[in-house]
Amino acid sequence: MDIVLIVFLVITVVGIAYLVRSMRALHRKLNRNADRTSRELTTQTSRIKDEIGNAYHQVEAIEQLLPLLKLKAPLPPSRGWAASPDFLLSLAHLTQKIRPRLAVELGSGTSTLVLAKSGARKVISLDHSHEFGSQTREMLSSHGVRGVEIRINELETYPKGYKWYAKSSFKGLAKIDLLVIDGPPSSTNADARYPALEHLIPLLSPKATIVLDDVFREEERKLADAIVAALPGHMLRILSHEKGTAVISPSSGKRVFS
Repeated sequence: MDIVLIVFLVITVVGIAYLVRSMRALHRKLNRNADRTSRELTTQTSRIKDEIGNAYHQVEAIEQLLPLLKLKAPLPPSRGWAASPDFLLSLAHLTQKIRPRLAVELGSGTSTLVLAKSGARKVISLDHSHEFGSQTREMLSSHGVRGVEIRINELETYPKGYKWYAKSSFKGLAKIDLLVIDGPPSSTNADARYPALEHLIPLLSPKATIVLDDVFREEERKLADAIVAALPGHMLRILSHEKGTAVISPSSGKRVFS
């Protein structure tokens, strides 16, 4: 009986030890899962909070933009592939302040309307898409806007191998006071907008301002830095818009944005 009791006690102790060890392992696993779930919830909550904050910011921007433009017809949808309201609002303020004699834009759309309605005397927009270029023309017509030229041409292959706006699109361009770079799309080729440095920067007036959308992307930021390096009398400011906006303007004189 003593041997049976001892065996029983040993088995009981081993069983209890196993249960304790298992419970501790389960507790650690539950704690790890709880920590991971907590971190995931914190990340998701932060992301949702940022998205809500940005959406509210865009609503504020469009509410400020509409009275400035005094439109006769509705605006097309913004954000996504199209320019965001915060970019359009800053572009309107900038155009009103510098009153460019010639504004040239790469990639037509709502921004074309904003340029025309904000005081640019002449607007020339280059577009490689017949669909979007034609839609912009129709939009301008619905708003009764004149003094805008939409030049639509297929992208041209250059000797260095990249595709960019056709050389015929540059005809007559000189002394550009405001250059807006928002095309061609990055899907056309790597560093899709970089050729603007070679082909359009030499056509700027001495006091020209350059605006780049999507500057939070590596390619656009690289282009912004390259333009500043090519224009030693200019300065670069990054506006914390939804997609990031670079404004490159003369370093002397009145600041456009604080």
